[in-house]
Amino acid sequence: MTGNAEIFLAGAQDRKDGVERVLAGFDLSGFSGMSVALKANYNSADPFPASTHIDTLDSICSTILEQKPARLTLAERSGMGNTKAVLDEMGVTALARDRGFLVTVLDDVDRNGWYEVQAPGLYWSRGFFLATVFARADRVVQTCCLKTHRYGGHFTMSLKNSVGLVAKRVPGLNYDFMNELHNSPRQRAMIAEINKFYRTDLIVMDAVEGFSSGGPDQGKLIRPGVIIAGTDRVAIDAVGVALLRSFGTVPDVMNGGIFEQEQIARAAELGVGVASADRITLVPLDKAGEATAQKIQQQLDMNR
Repeated sequence: MTGNAEIFLAGAQDRKDGVERVLAGFDLSGFSGMSVALKANYNSADPFPASTHIDTLDSICSTILEQKPARLTLAERSGMGNTKAVLDEMGVTALARDRGFLVTVLDDVDRNGWYEVQAPGLYWSRGFFLATVFARADRVVQTCCLKTHRYGGHFTMSLKNSVGLVAKRVPGLNYDFMNELHNSPRQRAMIAEINKFYRTDLIVMDAVEGFSSGGPDQGKLIRPGVIIAGTDRVAIDAVGVALLRSFGTVPDVMNGGIFEQEQIARAAELGVGVASADRITLVPLDKAGEATAQKIQQQLDMNR
């Protein structure tokens, strides 16, 4: 991928205000009349920062709906709980009803709801299946959290959030794709590969709080106090890793070059996003954003 990736940062004493201000940095007129798919972070029913905060989701959905898309669909597959129950408990189902967007539980879709991905050179031994709602959407929005991941991912931000739009099992196939992923020594490269096969047009990372160790459902709490947004998944994750490093984090995330992290390196190799730290431009929108941007920039500068 050529060019620079702009990453916007805003303080978030008021979460909704912070989300609205970072989204103001993007021209969203292209969402008008389009089918929009939304991937949030509802792997479990654990509270933020394990899962997307309902206020963040509300602000994002309200902003998109103002553009009058043909439809807005939140689709999810939870890895640590029953998806429908998770979405009900976290208030997503009620919010969708109130705001007028659709919710798709990916566990319940039939074979037509999955798009088969086969390509040479993948670490997935049998390829994988991507939710059709994302594969065919005109626009894709993602909102993720700032977390480490104790089960082999090392960190879970934008790139790893994509695992929830891949099938665990597909009707008619006797195969557990998530079992392959979680038992592979190349798990992090496989996570990156998912991202090659669907677009993103907007990514919002809620870093009001995060986990600097543990994760994805619980961990050591940190409070960066910012909302981060961009269009480049690699840049978002590189910024997230830099932010975790500024607080001190687990050795797997702390050590080595940021662009040597396997998720980031494989995604950059595949052209998912920028290939180096010097391609990231931080755009702080207020004093809190400026302070956080300085910390992030210090970490990125070590990787130039």
